[in-house]
Amino acid sequence: MRKIVTGLFMSLDGVVESPEKWAYQYANDQMWEGIAAGVGRADAVLLGRRTYQQFAQIWPGQPGDMPMAAFLNNTHKYVVSATLGALGWGPASLITGDVAAELNELKQRPGKNIQVPGSPTLVRWLLGHGLLDELSLSICPIVVGPGMRLFEDMSGQVRLELAESETFATGALGVTYRLDSA
Repeated sequence: MRKIVTGLFMSLDGVVESPEKWAYQYANDQMWEGIAAGVGRADAVLLGRRTYQQFAQIWPGQPGDMPMAAFLNNTHKYVVSATLGALGWGPASLITGDVAAELNELKQRPGKNIQVPGSPTLVRWLLGHGLLDELSLSICPIVVGPGMRLFEDMSGQVRLELAESETFATGALGVTYRLDSA
């Protein structure tokens, strides 16, 4: 069975919004290699509406020899939205209606991981519905203050178990959690 996995940059105070403004100063080759390895284990992308629209403005214009651009531009994208009609940045399919059922069906199809880059609102929903299999965070040693927090408005507990952790020379921490199956 395929897994739905995500990788996000997060500040010490839980902010995940606009990491390009504060997180990249803590990235190093070791961190980028880990991100590339995660992308290499995926053959599908799952995005929320806002992230899809933002990425559709950024990634198609990036050079094809940039690994993340090649991955995002050429990999099938599944977009969760109740308001979008046409998806101009493809290949892409819209997921509407019973999102949990559609995602469970998608996880049953043959293939590699389904990667969720960004989309913190969707990640929070996936966590709350037990559909996120792995949560990888690059926790940066900075307090950002205002901004969307990953666990904002979570209702109820979600038990996780630590799968991996590493400390980067920049002071950032890389942690991967899996849903606790107990």
